[in-house]
Amino acid sequence: MIVADGRLAQLQTVRSAIGTGLAPVYWLGNAPSQFSAWVSGLFTTRDDLLEENDALRARLLILERRALKYAALAAENNELRRLMNSSEVLDDRVIVAEVVSVSPDPFSHEVVINKGSRDGVQVGQAILDATGLMGQVQQASSFTSQVLLISDSSHAVPVEVVRNGLRAILLGNGNINTLELVHVPDTADLREGDLLVSSGLGGRFPKGYPVAEVVSIRKDPGEPFMQIEAKPKAELSRSEMVLVVFSQIQQAIQSPSEVSGDETELQQPTDSGEEN
Repeated sequence: MIVADGRLAQLQTVRSAIGTGLAPVYWLGNAPSQFSAWVSGLFTTRDDLLEENDALRARLLILERRALKYAALAAENNELRRLMNSSEVLDDRVIVAEVVSVSPDPFSHEVVINKGSRDGVQVGQAILDATGLMGQVQQASSFTSQVLLISDSSHAVPVEVVRNGLRAILLGNGNINTLELVHVPDTADLREGDLLVSSGLGGRFPKGYPVAEVVSIRKDPGEPFMQIEAKPKAELSRSEMVLVVFSQIQQAIQSPSEVSGDETELQQPTDSGEEN
């Protein structure tokens, strides 16, 4: 029979008919296992759902972290661009620094930047952000410097009104958003919206840096001076990147190796070991 099937294919029709008849038997034999697999696919255990939920939550946290990181990098890039644009209009040499710490004392408006005496920073240097004067260096160590903000109650800036050259003193009052212009006679020509810039008197701050804008003027009867409030131009509580300003006088007293016209070199720390 085998020889006949192999050579003459006489039994092919018979085998096909038998296979067709046995197909329901095979299907019924596999039905229980297939049904069990189908049912198990419909019902997932609670542990499996919790595990899958945890995995998805972890992946979501990773993606959110990446998104926040990219957003922070974009914001930092924009702030650097603003700083570079503002530094182009300054006549003085500057270096870029980053705010690394803020004083926890609510009565002391101070921040710490990541540039110090190793970079040529000295006490009294002006600190700016992209929009205006922030304060001055109060203390400088090798790698960091402590900056006193213009809003601190112990800080004062000699200013002048851009519109008419009127000079006065701008004081901090402990409010991060408000400054006080003092000793201005009630007959002075001053208006809301006037821009106040550093006058350069006293030699502490270079002349012409934006400091504040007049927002409120009050004249009390019988009082010789007006009560004037101004809003800082700098974003004192928000800026993360700042400019450390080297005035022309400071540049003159520094060694030639520390004074360079190359902006790229200016942003690099000065190695005191190279001084003669």
